[in-house]
Amino acid sequence: MAATTPDPIAAAQVAEHAAAPAPAPASAPDGKAGRIEAHGVDFVPDSERRGRPRDLFSVWAAANVNYLSLVVGGALVLMGLSLVQALAVIVVGNLFWLLTGLLAVSGPASGTPSEVITRAMYGVIGNRINNAVTGWPISVCYFALNLGAAATAAFSLADRAGIPTGGPVKALIVVLIAVLTLAISVYGHALIMKLYLPITLALTAVFAVVAVAVVRHTDFSYRPAETLTGTDLWAALLAGVTLIASGPLSYTTSADFSRYLPRTASRRAVAGWTALGAFLPSVVVCSLGAFAATTLDMSDPQAALEGVLPSWFTPLFLLALVLGTIAINALTAYSAGLALQAVGLRIRRTVSVLFDGVAAVALTLYALLVSDFLDAVSNVLQLTVALLGPAAAVYATDIVLRRCRYDGHALTDETPASPFWYRHGVNTAGAVALLSGTAAAALGVDTLYTGPLASALGGVDVSLPVGMAVAAPLYALLMRREARTAT
Repeated sequence: MAATTPDPIAAAQVAEHAAAPAPAPASAPDGKAGRIEAHGVDFVPDSERRGRPRDLFSVWAAANVNYLSLVVGGALVLMGLSLVQALAVIVVGNLFWLLTGLLAVSGPASGTPSEVITRAMYGVIGNRINNAVTGWPISVCYFALNLGAAATAAFSLADRAGIPTGGPVKALIVVLIAVLTLAISVYGHALIMKLYLPITLALTAVFAVVAVAVVRHTDFSYRPAETLTGTDLWAALLAGVTLIASGPLSYTTSADFSRYLPRTASRRAVAGWTALGAFLPSVVVCSLGAFAATTLDMSDPQAALEGVLPSWFTPLFLLALVLGTIAINALTAYSAGLALQAVGLRIRRTVSVLFDGVAAVALTLYALLVSDFLDAVSNVLQLTVALLGPAAAVYATDIVLRRCRYDGHALTDETPASPFWYRHGVNTAGAVALLSGTAAAALGVDTLYTGPLASALGGVDVSLPVGMAVAAPLYALLMRREARTAT
């Protein structure tokens, strides 16, 4: 019994330092941004580890000084919340970046990306299914949505330049933005670490001007025409928190960007700089969106903001919207490429990233030129919190159970001899916890449909807290039982 189902908690600690280092690939990167990253879902040996935890700050800041945060902040006021309530929701929802920071500590511990670390939770075969369902498709859809948003800003720039934005021009713009994004993702980790500090500084400078214009037009005494009370208020508050939290929860892949740090890197520093880098700009930019909504029509945020910005500055603002989206999508495409490899396809990371880009461009072009497909995708993605919340809870619980001790060599072993093969390649504890958490969350959804639990609560969407509250303790219980059975 023990030979085929080893202790799943102790297995991550066995031979953590005793295993011989895996040989580096012939084209192993040396940390130079001008070289294409050689590593994909394989183990990064200690000899190639580099950097400091604080370098993660600019990576996450660049991805969160963006147009989407403005839109989300404005949406909270449009939902009927007062300015004070909207600001409170923004802070609470963004606290989920602490969870993203916690997940990031598993990167230096294992030397592998999140898409591989989750083999500890779901088993080798189970994790392939996990990446095929929660990893790659969701990432590509987010890529397409963000690409569509960037393209819209770029279309406005083209109009200002007197370029007719017919179908062929729109297609060319979408492809050009995708090419710039994929170039960063293909070159990989070193280029991301190099570029994202100047990107953060540039975006901060632009949004500082936006902030001055927005604050000048803010009604700090704003109250909605109809004050929400009782169940309606709770429904709006929880829906707002879920909307904000969907950002951090979509980055359960934070170990992808921390795995090159030395094994000895402070876990507290890794978690702290990751969370802080995302939390601060997200709170500030979301708050600007809420401020703007007190006097501007944020149902069309781009047009509304252009109306209060100096005319000379508007092109810079539009360029910043494109740049911010490229920063987000480069991270998304990078992780999506790793997810595609983790599904089991024996292709290079560069090829998988390009495949992701082709799929996202196809979705975006279909949406912009043929139908409103992205609207449908956007609605569907509102439901992803019901899946991503439990997935993040299981991941975090596993880190706590193992005390963040992961054997990177064992994690990259996909044979039945792997300590993470479990039974028939599937860890029942992880599968049951994830499915149960998702099922519980689905009962509390109130977006495209109203689940029975949400209906009983008068339309209050409790999918996020319920899904995580079921998944985490259930996983802990089942993993401890698995450990006792294996021994």
